Amino acid sequence: MRTVGTDVRLRVARVPEPCVHWANRDADFVREVLDLVGDKWSVLLLGTLSSGPLRYSDLIAAVPAISQRMLTLTLKQLQRCGFVERTSHPEVPPRVEYTLTDLGSSLLAAVLALGTWSTEHQAQIRGNQAAFDAESQETEQPG
Repeated sequence: MRTVGTDVRLRVARVPEPCVHWANRDADFVREVLDLVGDKWSVLLLGTLSSGPLRYSDLIAAVPAISQRMLTLTLKQLQRCGFVERTSHPEVPPRVEYTLTDLGSSLLAAVLALGTWSTEHQAQIRGNQAAFDAESQETEQPG
């Protein structure tokens, strides 16, 4: 479980950008939301649910390599924040569906914008990584 009220801003010498734009009372909350959004399972589940309601078994089949435990935990966090809605249908056998909420859709739009930025800058980022790795290997060579 995440720690609430750690007051991150009091533990830094100078409030860095972009945090300077948030009120002190909001900084921990922003960090909490960014932690959830930065989790790969959250992003994959939001994207998967964008096509419409899905059952638990459909989600586990659609998201490669996610364990049942991580799927359950992530769905609960997304549901707790109001990004995903869980609907239980009174049938035999029981049927549960997960749906992206309007809030979840708006979050997905922001995440997709970041994904678009990533693909647009992929060549530059990969080039920077290769240059850094090559330089790091040169400085690690004995001699």
